[in-house]
Amino acid sequence: MDIAWFFRKRTRFIRFTYERAAKPFVEMKRQIEGGFPPFDDPPLSEDPEPPFMEEWSDAETAIVVVGRSCVSMLSASLKLYFDTWEKELSVQWENRQKTKAWRKGFADGYLLELCDALSIDLNDSHADLAVIEQVFLARNRDQHPESIHSMRVTHSSSDRAKYPNPFFISESERTMYVEGELGDISFMSPSVHVDAEMLHHAIAEAESLVDWLEPQFSAVKYPRSAEPKA
Repeated sequence: MDIAWFFRKRTRFIRFTYERAAKPFVEMKRQIEGGFPPFDDPPLSEDPEPPFMEEWSDAETAIVVVGRSCVSMLSASLKLYFDTWEKELSVQWENRQKTKAWRKGFADGYLLELCDALSIDLNDSHADLAVIEQVFLARNRDQHPESIHSMRVTHSSSDRAKYPNPFFISESERTMYVEGELGDISFMSPSVHVDAEMLHHAIAEAESLVDWLEPQFSAVKYPRSAEPKA
């Protein structure tokens, strides 16, 4: 079974989903910002905010929510890839070893221990494991929001301790939280922000890891086929 093929089928669908789901909200923002129909005739108001600000804000939030949802799909796809190979290779985890490994994180925990068990040198991979690990962290935050008051989801303090300069963060919040333009605001947490460029980059890194691992896993399952011919 070509497990990597099924993984890439999923990543193609994730790209497709994001493009189609985000498109109407991107278009709505364009219409509002340009004053195009149906946002070309703002109602009379003494409110100092720009017209249709609520609609623009909802569209912006929807784009981010679509991005976070797609990151969650990518996280699930990666986990399914590894779970499937574990079954194919009859990997045995003892005494809750797998759960303990995941608690350390994806790259420094689960993946490292899995590759060690299979005698695979993870240092040979060119994938950005930090980005991939943050896919799992972003998924955890998205799936376990802490407040009913907002659709905003923030990075946890433990995640920020590990990644002070998060991958999934808007440029405006990177300026405030990472570069410290507003001084010390370490008591606050930036949002988990996912735009098209970030999503595509994360997918590319995940595909790079899978493309590298596939022949490694296959060589473990079929060791004779990996031997050079005489």
